[in-house]
Amino acid sequence: MSDTPDDTSKRTWLIASGCAGAIGGVATAIPFVSSFQPSEKAKAAGAAVEADISQLKPGEKMTVEWRGKPVWIVRRTPEQLAVLGKKDGELADPKSERKPAELTPEYARNEARSIKPEVLVVVGICSHLGCSPSDKFQPGAQPSLPDDWAGGFLCPCHGSTFDMAGRVYKNKPAPDNLEVPPHTYLSDTRLLIGEDKKA
Repeated sequence: MSDTPDDTSKRTWLIASGCAGAIGGVATAIPFVSSFQPSEKAKAAGAAVEADISQLKPGEKMTVEWRGKPVWIVRRTPEQLAVLGKKDGELADPKSERKPAELTPEYARNEARSIKPEVLVVVGICSHLGCSPSDKFQPGAQPSLPDDWAGGFLCPCHGSTFDMAGRVYKNKPAPDNLEVPPHTYLSDTRLLIGEDKKA
């Protein structure tokens, strides 16, 4: 028994429709299945980041992003380092003893709050309401700062002040020092921020 022309065209139409449906189903499923995988942005948000500090001169600051937060890397001058021990009596937590595991790793619980004294690595977010403090590295009297200002950071939102080690001054809205993120040196000029051990 042979097929009639109508049967052949119906069969062709059914095969074509079935193929089109299958292709459409696969095309629809791919983005759906892909949505279960974390995006590249999401993966990067928690990953450690490298920073090249070879061009950072004394007195300068650079910013890198880690977990969506600004991380400041400051190469302090000898003058900025010399002042650190002279203001302890005016600081709320000069030895970074409050919540040390959360805010300051063991290797940064020192006067400079750093692995290498000349290089400060802190998260640039005020511990009060999450504002970003401004650089006020120049010592001396300035608007919103004391006449004997030794250099540091000023949070313009509510007036919290931090020294050049990111330590908060007493009687300010910010309850804690600026956070020191986990970090390590891959070389003299390369920092890994987000991990304490070499990758």
